[in-house]
Amino acid sequence: MERLILASASPRRRELLANAGFSFTVMSADTDETIPEGTSPEEAVKLLAKRKADTVKERCPGSVIVAADTIVYCAGEILGKPHDQDDAFRMLSLLSGNTHQVYTGVCILRPDMPDTVFAECSDVTFYPLSKEEILQYISTGEPMDKAGAYGIQGKGCVLVRSIRGDYFNIVGLPVARVARELQK
Repeated sequence: MERLILASASPRRRELLANAGFSFTVMSADTDETIPEGTSPEEAVKLLAKRKADTVKERCPGSVIVAADTIVYCAGEILGKPHDQDDAFRMLSLLSGNTHQVYTGVCILRPDMPDTVFAECSDVTFYPLSKEEILQYISTGEPMDKAGAYGIQGKGCVLVRSIRGDYFNIVGLPVARVARELQK
């Protein structure tokens, strides 16, 4: 395989891809993350992943590029990373006691092959959370750089009652599907 580049600054995605046995280079893809009004969650993550991949492709023609973007969707609202602690509190309050969806969009670009763009969705149900539990979790700082203001792989694991779907998708990369797509 040609040189593989992970177009993401996410340490979680880096760890997942490394654990799957891939050798790769990491290249951050700073792109516009605005989503057009009325875009579905599935289309939003695919659009954002494609933007990231295209940005890195311009710098590294001839490489295989994997880019991903993750959002949380609850009660008709797309939840990205919180802007501040008040926004994190609002998001976690919305998720409390409810089931939400975690969407990860992936774009794989390969030389001389059609683009591969797909999205995975997993359901996550939270326990009901008290104001104190939410504030305590926010005080750890963990929610501030994660879609939906929580990390299932970290301290946020105690918020989760159940999941349905790919756990690694919730972490930020549906690594088994990515591996199968890269083998094609």
